This record gives sequence, C-alpha cells and structure tokens, in this order.
Amino acid sequence: MNSTTAAGTQTAQSLSESQMIAEAVASLRQRTSLEAEVAVPYEEIPHFPASTVEGHAGELVFGRLGKKPLVAMKGRVHYYEGYTMKQVAFPVRVMRGLGAQTLIISNAVGGLNPFLRPGDLVLVDDHINLMGDNPLLGPNDDQLGPRYPDMCEPYDKQYMELIERLAREERIPLTRGVFIGFTGPNLETRAEYRMARGMGADVVGMSLIPENLAAVHGSMKCLALSVVTDACLPDALKPANIEEILRTAAESEPLLTRLVSRFIEEL
Repeated sequence: MNSTTAAGTQTAQSLSESQMIAEAVASLRQRTSLEAEVAVPYEEIPHFPASTVEGHAGELVFGRLGKKPLVAMKGRVHYYEGYTMKQVAFPVRVMRGLGAQTLIISNAVGGLNPFLRPGDLVLVDDHINLMGDNPLLGPNDDQLGPRYPDMCEPYDKQYMELIERLAREERIPLTRGVFIGFTGPNLETRAEYRMARGMGADVVGMSLIPENLAAVHGSMKCLALSVVTDACLPDALKPANIEEILRTAAESEPLLTRLVSRFIEEL
C-alpha cells in the first residue's frame, strides 16, 4: 500500500482516515474522466491497498453504462491477505468520496443450503459476521458516518425487489439467502459448516461484510449477489477443487453481468 501522501511529506500513519480518503479522491479526480473508460492501477492511488490474489488485476475502472457513471474494482482485497479491516473497506470509502451512492458487491461463495447447487446465483438479504473484526472499530469519524450505524436493512429492500423482478424477466434463477463470513484463507471444517447452517446461513465466504459495513456507515445503498461455486454440506464434504470452483465462477459470470447491467440501467 502506498504509505505517503500525494505531496510525499507525511506518512499514512500520521494521517486520519478522512485525510487519506481525500488524498486518494483528489488523485483520482486529477487523472480520470467519465467520458471515456479509464483504468487506474491500485498502486498508483495514494494509500490504496493492492490485491495479492492471483488473477485479480488490481485496477479501479471508470466509465459509463448508458448515462450512468460507474466506478468498479477489478480485483478486490481481502482480510486474509493481511490487511486491516479499515484497509479492506478503504476502496468503498474512496468510491463514496468520488460521489457513489450505490454499492453493488459480488463474490464467490460455498453453498450451505442443500437446495443450492454450484452455479446458482444468490441475492444476499442479510449476513452474519464471524470474521472476528469490524472496519468501524476505534474512534468514529463523523465525516464518514454515525458512531452507531443501524443494520436493520444492510441490503436495500427496494433494490432486492427490483433485481428479483429483472431476474424473472431475464429468466435467471435467483434465490434469496443469508451470507456468513469467516476470515479464511482456509476453508471451513465440517463442524464449522454445520454450525453456520444451524445459525441460519445459506452461503459462506471470506469477503463482502467489510465492504457492506463501510457502505452502510456512509449511507450508501447496497446490493449483494453471490455465485455458489461449491457445495459445503458437512455430511457429504469433499476436498475443494480450485480449478472447478474457478470454472463454475467463470460460467456464471455472463448471467451475473447481464443481471447487474439491467439493474444499473433501471436505477
């Protein structure tokens, strides 16, 4: 992560979170235009965490879909990579600083609900945080959001209703479910899967929650869609096949892209 300011006179440790966000936003505004697609590598953005996951390009992409301006992360960072929760949430803070009011999150998950199959799309309508940390810990910065953000509706109800309608129109199967987050990077044990399912979770993964918390804290509306890439049934558990997981995610990507594109057009 870039540890100096844009002027190179202060270290990141001496700056507040708001100051680091402001520097990242100012840097991006100087070099981007929404009239044409622009991709900015993470390492060129002040204080931005760089993805270490293989296959993640690590770019912030700017452009438009129709008349709507968009900014998208091409590759994300995860808590298990060694970053703090605040670093994981930092990109969401920056996108909010750029003017984004809606956050759409997608991720790959394991299926805990026996009715889910690899390749299924799940609309996350709630989550359980077992990641053992929270990006909102510590002194609250009122510029970023309230001290005690309410979580009665972490995923926007109207957004969920809209995308369910669009899924029916596109004839794309979409199931609502509860997401549970663990730290990773190891996959969970049979006992952990059994516990998670007993707690009411339908899918499990290692991301999504930090980003959602930062979005809710900043009064952004959030929508989350998960792709089931493998079955995590404790009584029929098999070793994870990473190649198969990646193939399933790739096969589901066109459907997810079509659905999200329709959603953005309708906003």
